[in-house]
Amino acid sequence: MSATIKDVANEAGLSVATVSRVLNNSANVSEEAAEKVNQAIEKLGYSPNFLGRNLRKRETNVILVLMPTSEHSFYMKIVAGIQSFAQPRGYDIICASSNSTSEIEVRQMNMLFNRTVDGVILLGTSYDAETLNKLSKTYNIALCCEGVENAEVLTVVVDDEQAAYDAVKELIRLGHRRIGFVGANDSSASSCNRRQGYMRALGEFLGEVSEELMYIESFEYDCGARALDYFMGLDEPPTAVFCVSDLLAIAVIHKAHDLGLKVGEDISVMGFDNISMCEMMLPTVSTVEQPCGKLGEVVVRKLISNIGASTGAKDNGYYTVPHRVILRDSTGYVKK
Repeated sequence: MSATIKDVANEAGLSVATVSRVLNNSANVSEEAAEKVNQAIEKLGYSPNFLGRNLRKRETNVILVLMPTSEHSFYMKIVAGIQSFAQPRGYDIICASSNSTSEIEVRQMNMLFNRTVDGVILLGTSYDAETLNKLSKTYNIALCCEGVENAEVLTVVVDDEQAAYDAVKELIRLGHRRIGFVGANDSSASSCNRRQGYMRALGEFLGEVSEELMYIESFEYDCGARALDYFMGLDEPPTAVFCVSDLLAIAVIHKAHDLGLKVGEDISVMGFDNISMCEMMLPTVSTVEQPCGKLGEVVVRKLISNIGASTGAKDNGYYTVPHRVILRDSTGYVKK
């Protein structure tokens, strides 16, 4: 027989009312109680029956996750975090890719506009802050891993500026004084903030930022190769390169190999994201880890709470989760 809410309450050592409040993401539940209920749900394989509630509230218990591409393991790890939290609470997840095209994104957002889904999590968006602010007054929207400046919408990200600062500080600790930057010339908050973190670290520890050491083009893979070609053409090339994504860092590493440079010795390379390929590469890639599972869990937990809240009680806060700098073979002490 299937487990009941009473079984969950008995397993957790709590009242049925408390379990119900946890399932409905009520604010007046302690973290300890929520953890006990979650453990009991997982142990018993409990699946809440939300059908009656859905009919009364006209909810679908479906959330749309819209991402720029489905080919990036980084996004799929976030989706896994979203699913692991949402599904035990009776929510299904639909994933779609916009291919970074605004027309496709708008068409897919119709699932939200026509109430096919209860809410949407955007892992990057072409919408500007003004549009997002208008939409959030009527619909349940959340941004994850990529914020939008001035958007008063529920947002869950890492602190990109601080993360880049910490990464560049590690390169400086390894003795590097000429550190190149490879970024994207777009309006994304993450790229801009990572550049600010790079500049802050250089300014604080080295006293100056050299414009010639910044190569800004796009997130496309080929940009990394062109960046290293540019750097190696300078009178004094950098001894280390910080990239705003792992894909760019991997491109730099491949180009360095083509040029006969030994990565980690002749030149150090640092990426950002900690995608799966970082550990599969030779050399393995130093990077900033974004905790994908945690990003997904936090954003969907808060979005589900917003779905059940009245309009005036919605949480449109800006939240950050901890990052971690991981040093691997692609970075080493500067050559004397």
